[in-house]
Amino acid sequence: MPSRALSSPATSAETVWQALARPGYLLTPWPWRTAAYLLSGIPAGIAVLVVTGALAVAGGLLSLVLVGLPLLALLALGGIPVAGLERHRLRLVDPRPLPDPHRRPAEPGLWPWALTRFREQATWRELGHALLFALVLWPLDLIAVVFGLLLPLDMVATPLLMATVWDGGEAKVVKVWTVTSWPVAWAFAVLGVVFLAVCGYALGAVAGARAELTRILIAPRETVLGRRVTELTRSRMRLVDAFEAERRRIERDLHDGAQQRLVALTMALGLARLDAPPGPLADRLRTAHEEAGEVLAELRELIRGIHPAVLTDYGLAAAVADAADRSVVPVEVALDGAAGRYSDAVEATAYFVVCEALANVARHSGAARATVTGRYGDGRLVLAVEDDGRGGARAEGGSGLTGLADRVSVLDGRLSLSSPVGGPTVLRVEIPCDIRTDIRTEAIN
Repeated sequence: MPSRALSSPATSAETVWQALARPGYLLTPWPWRTAAYLLSGIPAGIAVLVVTGALAVAGGLLSLVLVGLPLLALLALGGIPVAGLERHRLRLVDPRPLPDPHRRPAEPGLWPWALTRFREQATWRELGHALLFALVLWPLDLIAVVFGLLLPLDMVATPLLMATVWDGGEAKVVKVWTVTSWPVAWAFAVLGVVFLAVCGYALGAVAGARAELTRILIAPRETVLGRRVTELTRSRMRLVDAFEAERRRIERDLHDGAQQRLVALTMALGLARLDAPPGPLADRLRTAHEEAGEVLAELRELIRGIHPAVLTDYGLAAAVADAADRSVVPVEVALDGAAGRYSDAVEATAYFVVCEALANVARHSGAARATVTGRYGDGRLVLAVEDDGRGGARAEGGSGLTGLADRVSVLDGRLSLSSPVGGPTVLRVEIPCDIRTDIRTEAIN
Protein backbone atom coordinates (compact mmCIF):
# COMPACT_ATOMS: atom_id res chain seq x y z
CA MET A 1 0.00 0.00 0.00
CA PRO A 2 1.26 3.45 -0.69
CA SER A 3 2.02 5.36 2.46
CA ARG A 4 0.04 8.50 3.22
CA ALA A 5 1.81 11.42 4.86
CA LEU A 6 0.38 12.48 8.18
CA SER A 7 -0.06 16.19 8.71
CA SER A 8 -0.96 18.19 11.79
CA PRO A 9 -3.06 21.38 11.94
CA ALA A 10 -0.12 23.05 13.69
CA THR A 11 2.07 22.47 10.64
CA SER A 12 0.19 25.09 8.61
CA ALA A 13 0.45 27.71 11.36
CA GLU A 14 2.09 31.01 10.43
CA THR A 15 3.51 31.84 13.87
CA VAL A 16 4.50 29.88 16.95
CA TRP A 17 1.48 31.25 18.82
CA GLN A 18 -0.86 29.80 16.23
CA ALA A 19 1.00 26.49 16.36
CA LEU A 20 0.72 26.35 20.16
CA ALA A 21 -3.05 26.76 19.95
CA ARG A 22 -3.47 23.81 17.58
CA PRO A 23 -3.25 20.08 18.26
CA GLY A 24 -0.15 18.15 17.32
CA TYR A 25 2.29 20.92 18.15
CA LEU A 26 5.01 18.55 19.38
CA LEU A 27 4.85 16.56 16.13
CA THR A 28 5.73 19.58 13.99
CA PRO A 29 9.02 21.41 13.39
CA TRP A 30 7.88 24.28 15.59
CA PRO A 31 9.51 23.01 18.83
CA TRP A 32 12.82 22.67 16.99
CA ARG A 33 12.43 26.12 15.49
CA THR A 34 11.76 27.69 18.88
CA ALA A 35 14.78 25.90 20.35
CA ALA A 36 16.94 27.10 17.45
CA TYR A 37 15.66 30.66 17.95
CA LEU A 38 16.51 30.70 21.65
CA LEU A 39 19.83 28.89 21.18
CA SER A 40 20.96 31.29 18.46
CA GLY A 41 20.13 34.22 20.70
CA ILE A 42 22.79 33.21 23.22
CA PRO A 43 25.96 33.63 21.09
CA ALA A 44 24.40 36.61 19.32
CA GLY A 45 23.69 38.30 22.64
CA ILE A 46 27.17 37.59 23.95
CA ALA A 47 28.67 39.09 20.78
CA VAL A 48 26.51 42.19 21.08
CA LEU A 49 27.47 42.53 24.75
CA VAL A 50 31.18 42.30 23.99
CA VAL A 51 31.11 44.72 21.07
CA THR A 52 28.85 47.33 22.69
CA GLY A 53 30.78 47.12 25.95
CA ALA A 54 34.10 47.59 24.18
CA LEU A 55 32.79 50.55 22.16
CA ALA A 56 31.24 52.18 25.22
CA VAL A 57 34.38 51.81 27.35
CA ALA A 58 36.77 52.88 24.60
CA GLY A 59 34.57 55.77 23.54
CA GLY A 60 34.12 56.98 27.09
CA LEU A 61 37.85 56.84 27.89
CA LEU A 62 38.91 58.51 24.64
CA SER A 63 36.13 61.10 24.42
CA LEU A 64 38.27 63.67 26.25
CA VAL A 65 40.65 63.81 23.29
CA LEU A 66 37.84 63.67 20.67
CA VAL A 67 39.12 60.34 19.39
CA GLY A 68 36.37 58.45 21.13
CA LEU A 69 33.51 60.45 19.61
CA PRO A 70 33.48 58.35 16.42
CA LEU A 71 33.38 55.26 18.60
CA LEU A 72 30.39 56.60 20.51
CA ALA A 73 28.73 57.46 17.18
CA LEU A 74 29.42 53.92 16.01
CA LEU A 75 27.85 52.64 19.21
CA ALA A 76 24.74 54.74 18.57
CA LEU A 77 24.43 53.18 15.11
CA GLY A 78 25.20 49.71 16.41
CA GLY A 79 21.55 48.86 16.90
CA ILE A 80 20.96 48.87 13.12
CA PRO A 81 22.90 45.66 12.29
CA VAL A 82 21.58 44.01 15.45
CA ALA A 83 18.01 44.77 14.34
CA GLY A 84 18.84 43.42 10.89
CA LEU A 85 20.06 40.18 12.45
CA GLU A 86 16.91 39.96 14.55
CA ARG A 87 14.71 40.32 11.48
CA HIS A 88 16.36 37.21 10.06
CA ARG A 89 16.16 35.26 13.33
CA LEU A 90 12.50 36.15 13.79
CA ARG A 91 11.65 34.08 10.72
CA LEU A 92 12.26 30.96 12.79
CA VAL A 93 9.20 31.62 14.96
CA ASP A 94 7.35 34.44 13.18
CA PRO A 95 7.68 34.50 9.37
CA ARG A 96 5.39 37.52 9.02
CA PRO A 97 7.04 40.37 7.08
CA LEU A 98 8.90 42.91 9.19
CA PRO A 99 9.82 45.86 6.95
CA ASP A 100 12.85 48.03 7.48
CA PRO A 101 11.72 51.30 9.13
CA HIS A 102 14.65 53.35 7.82
CA ARG A 103 14.32 55.89 5.03
CA ARG A 104 16.59 55.96 2.02
CA PRO A 105 19.00 58.92 2.16
CA ALA A 106 18.34 61.71 -0.30
CA GLU A 107 21.96 61.64 -1.50
CA PRO A 108 24.52 58.84 -1.80
CA GLY A 109 27.49 58.68 0.51
CA LEU A 110 28.38 57.83 4.10
CA TRP A 111 27.75 61.28 5.57
CA PRO A 112 24.15 61.70 4.23
CA TRP A 113 23.44 58.14 5.34
CA ALA A 114 24.71 58.83 8.88
CA LEU A 115 22.77 62.11 9.15
CA THR A 116 19.59 60.40 8.02
CA ARG A 117 20.04 57.60 10.54
CA PHE A 118 20.78 59.93 13.46
CA ARG A 119 17.60 61.88 12.76
CA GLU A 120 15.35 58.80 12.75
CA GLN A 121 13.53 57.56 15.82
CA ALA A 122 13.95 54.01 14.56
CA THR A 123 17.75 54.27 15.01
CA TRP A 124 17.43 55.06 18.71
CA ARG A 125 14.76 52.42 19.27
CA GLU A 126 17.03 49.85 17.67
CA LEU A 127 19.90 51.02 19.91
CA GLY A 128 17.66 50.49 22.94
CA HIS A 129 16.82 47.03 21.63
CA ALA A 130 20.51 46.22 21.20
CA LEU A 131 21.29 47.27 24.78
CA LEU A 132 18.32 45.28 26.09
CA PHE A 133 19.45 42.31 24.02
CA ALA A 134 22.99 42.52 25.41
CA LEU A 135 22.02 42.96 29.05
CA VAL A 136 18.70 41.15 29.56
CA LEU A 137 17.34 39.12 26.66
CA TRP A 138 20.16 36.69 25.95
CA PRO A 139 20.51 35.71 29.66
CA LEU A 140 16.78 34.95 29.60
CA ASP A 141 17.35 32.84 26.47
CA LEU A 142 20.10 30.98 28.31
CA ILE A 143 17.90 30.30 31.34
CA ALA A 144 15.06 29.07 29.13
CA VAL A 145 17.37 26.75 27.18
CA VAL A 146 19.00 25.34 30.34
CA PHE A 147 15.78 24.61 32.20
CA GLY A 148 13.54 23.88 29.23
CA LEU A 149 15.89 21.84 27.03
CA LEU A 150 19.17 20.77 28.63
CA LEU A 151 17.76 19.52 31.92
CA PRO A 152 15.03 17.35 30.32
CA LEU A 153 17.57 15.95 27.86
CA ASP A 154 19.93 15.16 30.75
CA MET A 155 17.13 13.25 32.45
CA VAL A 156 16.33 11.36 29.24
CA ALA A 157 20.01 10.42 28.97
CA THR A 158 20.14 8.86 32.47
CA PRO A 159 20.39 5.23 31.19
CA LEU A 160 23.18 6.31 28.87
CA LEU A 161 24.99 7.89 31.82
CA MET A 162 24.59 4.65 33.78
CA ALA A 163 26.13 2.70 30.91
CA THR A 164 29.02 5.01 30.02
CA VAL A 165 29.74 7.21 33.04
CA TRP A 166 29.65 4.56 35.70
CA ASP A 167 31.34 5.61 38.92
CA GLY A 168 31.13 3.11 41.74
CA GLY A 169 27.57 2.16 40.95
CA GLU A 170 26.35 5.77 40.93
CA ALA A 171 25.41 8.33 38.28
CA LYS A 172 24.58 11.99 38.80
CA VAL A 173 21.46 13.33 37.08
CA VAL A 174 21.52 17.10 36.50
CA LYS A 175 24.17 17.24 39.19
CA VAL A 176 21.47 16.86 41.85
CA TRP A 177 20.08 13.33 42.00
CA THR A 178 22.16 10.20 42.46
CA VAL A 179 20.97 7.12 40.56
CA THR A 180 22.25 3.70 41.61
CA SER A 181 19.91 1.27 39.85
CA TRP A 182 18.65 0.67 36.35
CA PRO A 183 14.92 0.85 37.22
CA VAL A 184 15.45 4.29 38.70
CA ALA A 185 17.51 5.31 35.66
CA TRP A 186 14.75 4.29 33.26
CA ALA A 187 12.18 6.02 35.47
CA PHE A 188 14.22 9.23 35.18
CA ALA A 189 14.31 8.75 31.39
CA VAL A 190 10.52 8.41 31.17
CA LEU A 191 10.08 11.41 33.46
CA GLY A 192 12.51 13.35 31.28
CA VAL A 193 10.45 12.58 28.17
CA VAL A 194 7.32 13.88 29.89
CA PHE A 195 9.22 16.91 31.16
CA LEU A 196 10.63 17.53 27.68
CA ALA A 197 7.12 17.48 26.19
CA VAL A 198 5.89 19.98 28.76
CA CYS A 199 8.96 22.16 28.24
CA GLY A 200 8.35 22.07 24.48
CA TYR A 201 5.23 24.13 25.05
CA ALA A 202 6.99 26.33 27.58
CA LEU A 203 9.86 27.04 25.17
CA GLY A 204 7.33 27.85 22.46
CA ALA A 205 5.62 30.37 24.74
CA VAL A 206 8.94 31.94 25.75
CA ALA A 207 10.10 32.16 22.15
CA GLY A 208 6.76 33.64 21.08
CA ALA A 209 6.88 36.29 23.80
CA ARG A 210 10.50 37.02 22.98
CA ALA A 211 9.65 37.44 19.29
CA GLU A 212 6.69 39.72 20.03
CA LEU A 213 8.85 41.94 22.22
CA THR A 214 11.49 42.16 19.50
CA ARG A 215 8.85 42.97 16.89
CA ILE A 216 7.46 45.77 19.06
CA LEU A 217 10.93 47.28 19.52
CA ILE A 218 12.18 47.17 15.92
CA ALA A 219 9.00 47.21 13.81
CA PRO A 220 7.99 50.44 12.00
CA ARG A 221 5.87 52.75 14.11
CA GLU A 222 2.61 54.34 13.02
CA THR A 223 4.50 57.53 12.25
CA VAL A 224 6.59 55.69 9.68
CA LEU A 225 3.54 54.05 8.15
CA GLY A 226 1.70 57.36 8.29
CA ARG A 227 4.53 59.05 6.45
CA ARG A 228 4.38 56.44 3.72
CA VAL A 229 0.60 56.84 3.48
CA THR A 230 1.10 60.61 3.18
CA GLU A 231 3.60 60.10 0.40
CA LEU A 232 1.20 57.79 -1.44
CA THR A 233 -1.63 60.31 -0.98
CA ARG A 234 0.50 63.11 -2.37
CA SER A 235 1.57 61.03 -5.35
CA ARG A 236 -2.08 60.14 -5.99
CA MET A 237 -3.03 63.82 -5.89
CA ARG A 238 -0.22 64.63 -8.32
CA LEU A 239 -1.61 62.00 -10.69
CA VAL A 240 -5.10 63.51 -10.36
CA ASP A 241 -3.75 67.00 -11.09
CA ALA A 242 -1.82 65.69 -14.08
CA PHE A 243 -4.96 63.96 -15.36
CA GLU A 244 -7.00 67.16 -15.01
CA ALA A 245 -4.28 69.17 -16.75
CA GLU A 246 -4.34 66.68 -19.63
CA ARG A 247 -8.12 66.95 -19.84
CA ARG A 248 -7.86 70.74 -20.07
CA ARG A 249 -5.19 70.46 -22.75
CA ILE A 250 -7.40 68.18 -24.84
CA GLU A 251 -10.35 70.55 -24.34
CA ARG A 252 -8.23 73.54 -25.39
CA ASP A 253 -6.89 71.76 -28.48
CA LEU A 254 -10.40 70.75 -29.56
CA HIS A 255 -11.79 74.20 -28.84
CA ASP A 256 -9.06 76.13 -30.61
CA GLY A 257 -8.36 73.63 -33.37
CA ALA A 258 -11.05 71.20 -34.51
CA GLN A 259 -13.98 73.39 -33.45
CA GLN A 260 -12.70 76.45 -35.32
CA ARG A 261 -12.14 74.39 -38.44
CA LEU A 262 -15.67 72.99 -38.21
CA VAL A 263 -17.07 76.48 -37.78
CA ALA A 264 -15.21 77.63 -40.90
CA LEU A 265 -16.44 74.56 -42.79
CA THR A 266 -20.03 75.18 -41.71
CA MET A 267 -19.84 78.81 -42.83
CA ALA A 268 -18.30 77.80 -46.21
CA LEU A 269 -21.03 75.24 -46.80
CA GLY A 270 -23.68 77.79 -45.87
CA LEU A 271 -22.32 80.34 -48.32
CA ALA A 272 -22.01 77.68 -51.03
CA ARG A 273 -25.60 76.66 -50.35
CA LEU A 274 -26.79 80.23 -50.81
CA ASP A 275 -24.90 80.64 -54.09
CA ALA A 276 -25.93 77.29 -55.57
CA PRO A 277 -28.96 77.24 -57.92
CA PRO A 278 -31.90 75.06 -56.98
CA GLY A 279 -31.35 71.42 -57.86
CA PRO A 280 -29.48 68.29 -56.76
CA LEU A 281 -26.32 70.25 -55.94
CA ALA A 282 -28.19 72.60 -53.62
CA ASP A 283 -29.82 69.63 -51.88
CA ARG A 284 -26.46 67.98 -51.29
CA LEU A 285 -24.99 71.24 -49.98
CA ARG A 286 -27.95 71.60 -47.62
CA THR A 287 -27.45 68.05 -46.33
CA ALA A 288 -23.70 68.63 -45.86
CA HIS A 289 -24.39 71.94 -44.11
CA GLU A 290 -26.82 70.30 -41.69
CA GLU A 291 -24.44 67.41 -41.00
CA ALA A 292 -21.60 69.86 -40.31
CA GLY A 293 -23.85 71.76 -37.91
CA GLU A 294 -24.74 68.55 -36.04
CA VAL A 295 -21.07 67.54 -35.85
CA LEU A 296 -20.21 70.99 -34.50
CA ALA A 297 -22.94 70.71 -31.85
CA GLU A 298 -21.72 67.26 -30.81
CA LEU A 299 -18.15 68.51 -30.65
CA ARG A 300 -19.20 71.40 -28.42
CA GLU A 301 -20.98 68.94 -26.10
CA LEU A 302 -17.87 66.77 -26.08
CA ILE A 303 -15.67 69.75 -25.21
CA ARG A 304 -18.06 70.79 -22.47
CA GLY A 305 -18.05 67.22 -21.13
CA ILE A 306 -14.26 67.03 -21.06
CA HIS A 307 -13.76 70.26 -19.14
CA PRO A 308 -16.08 73.24 -19.68
CA ALA A 309 -14.42 76.60 -20.10
CA VAL A 310 -16.89 78.19 -17.67
CA LEU A 311 -15.57 75.92 -14.92
CA THR A 312 -12.01 77.09 -15.51
CA ASP A 313 -12.89 80.75 -15.90
CA TYR A 314 -15.63 81.32 -13.33
CA GLY A 315 -15.64 78.36 -10.98
CA LEU A 316 -17.97 75.65 -9.73
CA ALA A 317 -21.07 77.75 -9.04
CA ALA A 318 -21.18 79.16 -12.57
CA ALA A 319 -20.51 75.75 -14.15
CA VAL A 320 -23.30 74.12 -12.12
CA ALA A 321 -25.67 76.94 -13.07
CA ASP A 322 -24.78 76.38 -16.73
CA ALA A 323 -25.41 72.63 -16.40
CA ALA A 324 -28.77 73.34 -14.75
CA ASP A 325 -29.78 75.64 -17.60
CA ARG A 326 -29.05 72.87 -20.10
CA SER A 327 -30.98 70.22 -18.18
CA VAL A 328 -34.29 69.04 -19.65
CA VAL A 329 -35.70 68.89 -16.11
CA PRO A 330 -36.17 72.27 -14.37
CA VAL A 331 -33.38 72.65 -11.81
CA GLU A 332 -33.13 75.10 -8.94
CA VAL A 333 -29.57 75.93 -7.90
CA ALA A 334 -28.60 77.24 -4.45
CA LEU A 335 -24.81 77.31 -4.08
CA ASP A 336 -24.46 80.57 -2.15
CA GLY A 337 -22.52 78.82 0.60
CA ALA A 338 -20.22 77.07 -1.88
CA ALA A 339 -19.50 79.84 -4.37
CA GLY A 340 -15.75 80.03 -3.71
CA ARG A 341 -12.93 78.71 -5.86
CA TYR A 342 -11.34 75.36 -5.07
CA SER A 343 -8.55 73.29 -6.52
CA ASP A 344 -8.93 72.16 -10.12
CA ALA A 345 -9.41 68.52 -9.11
CA VAL A 346 -12.10 69.36 -6.55
CA GLU A 347 -14.03 71.61 -8.93
CA ALA A 348 -13.85 69.10 -11.77
CA THR A 349 -14.97 66.20 -9.58
CA ALA A 350 -17.84 68.12 -7.99
CA TYR A 351 -19.00 69.41 -11.38
CA PHE A 352 -19.06 66.00 -13.02
CA VAL A 353 -20.89 64.50 -10.04
CA VAL A 354 -23.61 67.12 -10.46
CA CYS A 355 -23.75 66.61 -14.24
CA GLU A 356 -24.03 62.83 -13.88
CA ALA A 357 -26.71 63.21 -11.23
CA LEU A 358 -28.76 65.59 -13.42
CA ALA A 359 -28.36 63.24 -16.38
CA ASN A 360 -29.70 60.36 -14.27
CA VAL A 361 -32.62 62.53 -13.14
CA ALA A 362 -33.51 63.23 -16.76
CA ARG A 363 -33.14 59.62 -17.94
CA HIS A 364 -34.44 57.48 -15.11
CA SER A 365 -36.27 59.35 -12.35
CA GLY A 366 -39.38 60.73 -14.07
CA ALA A 367 -39.01 63.81 -11.88
CA ALA A 368 -40.73 67.14 -12.52
CA ARG A 369 -38.15 69.23 -10.66
CA ALA A 370 -34.66 68.92 -9.21
CA THR A 371 -32.62 70.95 -6.75
CA VAL A 372 -28.86 71.40 -6.43
CA THR A 373 -27.69 72.78 -3.10
CA GLY A 374 -24.20 73.30 -1.74
CA ARG A 375 -22.29 74.70 1.19
CA TYR A 376 -18.74 74.94 2.45
CA GLY A 377 -17.76 74.58 6.09
CA ASP A 378 -15.27 72.88 8.40
CA GLY A 379 -12.94 72.34 5.46
CA ARG A 380 -15.47 70.32 3.45
CA LEU A 381 -17.44 71.05 0.31
CA VAL A 382 -20.90 69.47 0.48
CA LEU A 383 -23.18 69.20 -2.56
CA ALA A 384 -26.59 67.57 -2.79
CA VAL A 385 -28.78 66.84 -5.83
CA GLU A 386 -32.43 66.08 -4.99
CA ASP A 387 -35.34 65.23 -7.28
CA ASP A 388 -39.02 64.46 -6.77
CA GLY A 389 -39.00 61.39 -9.01
CA ARG A 390 -40.09 57.82 -8.43
CA GLY A 391 -37.00 56.82 -6.42
CA GLY A 392 -35.63 53.31 -6.16
CA ALA A 393 -32.25 54.24 -7.66
CA ARG A 394 -29.33 51.89 -7.01
CA ALA A 395 -25.65 52.54 -7.43
CA GLU A 396 -25.14 49.15 -9.06
CA GLY A 397 -27.89 49.67 -11.60
CA GLY A 398 -25.62 50.95 -14.35
CA SER A 399 -26.09 54.61 -13.42
CA GLY A 400 -22.39 55.36 -13.33
CA LEU A 401 -22.45 56.21 -9.63
CA THR A 402 -19.84 53.58 -8.82
CA GLY A 403 -17.32 55.33 -11.03
CA LEU A 404 -18.23 58.67 -9.48
CA ALA A 405 -17.76 57.25 -5.99
CA ASP A 406 -14.31 55.99 -7.00
CA ARG A 407 -13.44 59.40 -8.37
CA VAL A 408 -14.61 61.12 -5.19
CA SER A 409 -12.68 58.66 -3.02
CA VAL A 410 -9.45 59.69 -4.76
CA LEU A 411 -9.90 63.08 -3.06
CA ASP A 412 -10.71 61.36 0.28
CA GLY A 413 -14.33 62.31 -0.23
CA ARG A 414 -17.55 60.41 0.24
CA LEU A 415 -20.58 59.92 -2.00
CA SER A 416 -23.88 58.69 -0.63
CA LEU A 417 -27.25 57.93 -2.22
CA SER A 418 -30.68 57.90 -0.60
CA SER A 419 -33.49 56.79 -2.90
CA PRO A 420 -36.45 55.05 -1.29
CA VAL A 421 -39.19 53.73 -3.54
CA GLY A 422 -41.54 56.59 -4.25
CA GLY A 423 -38.82 59.21 -3.79
CA PRO A 424 -37.33 61.59 -3.19
CA THR A 425 -33.81 60.73 -4.39
CA VAL A 426 -30.90 62.59 -2.81
CA LEU A 427 -27.32 62.24 -4.03
CA ARG A 428 -24.84 63.79 -1.59
CA VAL A 429 -21.10 64.28 -1.99
CA GLU A 430 -18.61 65.55 0.58
CA ILE A 431 -15.06 66.50 -0.43
CA PRO A 432 -12.43 67.79 2.02
CA CYS A 433 -10.76 70.85 0.50
CA ASP A 434 -9.66 74.43 1.06
CA ILE A 435 -10.90 77.60 -0.61
CA ARG A 436 -8.34 79.06 -2.99
CA THR A 437 -7.28 82.63 -2.31
CA ASP A 438 -5.10 83.06 -5.43
CA ILE A 439 -8.15 83.29 -7.76
CA ARG A 440 -10.63 86.15 -7.68
CA THR A 441 -14.19 84.88 -7.61
CA GLU A 442 -16.46 86.66 -10.08
CA ALA A 443 -20.22 86.76 -9.77
CA ILE A 444 -22.24 85.51 -12.70
CA ASN A 445 -25.65 87.03 -13.08
